[in-house]
Amino acid sequence: MKSRRLGQSAIHVSDICMGTMTFGSQTEEAEAHRILDACFDAGIDFYDTAEGYPVPPDTKWVGRTEEIVGRWLKTKNRDAIILATKVSGPSHVWFKSPCRGGMTALDRHNITSAIEGSLKRLQTDYVDLYQTHWPDHDAPYDEVMEVLDELVRAGKVRILGCSNETSWGLMKSLAASEKLGAARYQTIQNNFSLNNRRFEDELKQVCRQEGVSLIPYSPLAGGVLSGKYQGGATPEGARFSRYLQMEGRQAAMGRRFVNDKSLAATERYLAIAAEAGLHPVTMATAWSKQHDFVASTIVGVSAFDQLAPILDARELVLGDDVMGALHKVSRDILYPMG
Repeated sequence: MKSRRLGQSAIHVSDICMGTMTFGSQTEEAEAHRILDACFDAGIDFYDTAEGYPVPPDTKWVGRTEEIVGRWLKTKNRDAIILATKVSGPSHVWFKSPCRGGMTALDRHNITSAIEGSLKRLQTDYVDLYQTHWPDHDAPYDEVMEVLDELVRAGKVRILGCSNETSWGLMKSLAASEKLGAARYQTIQNNFSLNNRRFEDELKQVCRQEGVSLIPYSPLAGGVLSGKYQGGATPEGARFSRYLQMEGRQAAMGRRFVNDKSLAATERYLAIAAEAGLHPVTMATAWSKQHDFVASTIVGVSAFDQLAPILDARELVLGDDVMGALHKVSRDILYPMG
């Protein structure tokens, strides 16, 4: 397993990170621990969770994922694990968090409440990477970075990151940290896959110039790149099979990930994988890792039997012919997810 630095920090992590957002909803605890054990045994030392997990967000199970991860963490040497979690962003924007009565915000009260809750559920006295789950562009970045810096100084957090952030927001936060002499964001966790390459438009240049690492989530485009939704299929238990039957944000997300353009692009990616003798999941995971601005790719499974093709990408480097063929699809079918 290759190791890469998170931003400009002293922390190095495996270039695959295990995400946990289905643990406690789709995935029962025993299965989740089986998945985590297999990842650990395979050399993965980086694990990502959030106070608002599992998904879909619901007050009936919010916080359960951190509890599951926390109980697993007690079975391992804590120093051998790089653990990341997140504080929910504001609930007055595109997404309403189930945390704190749906009144979350990025301010001193919410950030300090969130970290204490996460530490308790995770059964640890610190997290290695603490991230804002989504931004509030109208709130003062100075206050956010000042409070986060206090958590670093108190030893509750080692380094900081953001998620679902824009180029403007990332630069604004970095400027605030520089002005305050405070800890800065070392990572950004945004959606990035063969079906969603918008990060390359602007944010990759910010990362390169400012020394911030992308830790991309959804490298399989929510499972679409596995091919399981091809031909109008709606597999039982699959996330977007459920979301497309729901309303509001979940239905909109389902249509964004599963649509005519994304399925057409995926059809061509599946053909490239077959010609190269690769499992499409293995190919998509390896592609995500093969960028200089990426430190570690966040993968996720809801069942143990989905893990093997992901782990097969650990040492895989795609050749120029495969990378070129994949890039041609991206040029021919621009922005499949909008």
